[in-house]
Amino acid sequence: MAAGAEVTRSAERPVARTGQTGRRLQLVVAYLALGIGSLWALAPFLWMISTSLKSDSQVLVYPPAWIPNPAVWGNYLQVTKLVPFWRFLLNTAVVAVTVTILELVTSSLAAYAFARLRFPGRDKLFLLYLATLMIPGQVTLIPNFLVMSWLGWVDSYAALIIPAAFSAFGTFLLRQFFLSIPPELEQAARIDGSSYFGIYRHIILPLSGPALATLAVFAFMTQWNAFLWPLIVTNRETMRTLTVGIRYFGDDAPGQFNYLMAGTVMSIIPILIVFLLLQRYFVRGIALTGMGGR
Repeated sequence: MAAGAEVTRSAERPVARTGQTGRRLQLVVAYLALGIGSLWALAPFLWMISTSLKSDSQVLVYPPAWIPNPAVWGNYLQVTKLVPFWRFLLNTAVVAVTVTILELVTSSLAAYAFARLRFPGRDKLFLLYLATLMIPGQVTLIPNFLVMSWLGWVDSYAALIIPAAFSAFGTFLLRQFFLSIPPELEQAARIDGSSYFGIYRHIILPLSGPALATLAVFAFMTQWNAFLWPLIVTNRETMRTLTVGIRYFGDDAPGQFNYLMAGTVMSIIPILIVFLLLQRYFVRGIALTGMGGR
């Protein structure tokens, strides 16, 4: 019996080794594919940095060179001299931060109402509100501009901020998370005499950190990169945002691609910092809100 068991174990060892080798090979292939895909995705970003460090004569040289020789770091300083870059940066920061805060407030209040409060037609109203996501943003540009013009807000911070302060996507995202919070916590607070707003403030919001951080990243990135609406609603140079202001190097100063890339690199640094700081909450919020594809 002992000899038979030994023979069986000896026969199973090569099979086990073969299985482990196959899994290792699959991991190597998967990581290799991911590495190639990452390099492919990073290539435009690396080329942008490379172009931002080139002189005018190096930009259009053929064959193109990835490593500038010599690297012209003065391009970044030259951008701030050719356009009011710091004013553009201030405008973009004010708009992005303000819209993010307002969107968190309005979306969380609406999401709380749709998730926790009971009133006639709640679900139908939510579906109608959610259906606005199917309307392309370009369709609402003219109506929004006419409203801003009627209010006298064109070329002001109000025109850049107010239309973007309400988000159906943000409401949907937070509603999905609020539904996952145990209702027993809300019932206990109601027994203790807490109001609806008290429950929202002291229970719902403190437990919704990951979802709020996720929405904050989405809102901040969207407003920081917004182009079409700021282009339409602003006329003065002092009211332009970064995406519109950097367009100077493509229209008024064509061919200066090195300055265009330098300005673009400088404009994405703040948003990279925000994403890196909130990356942990962003990934966790995606998983908890049911948007991770599960």
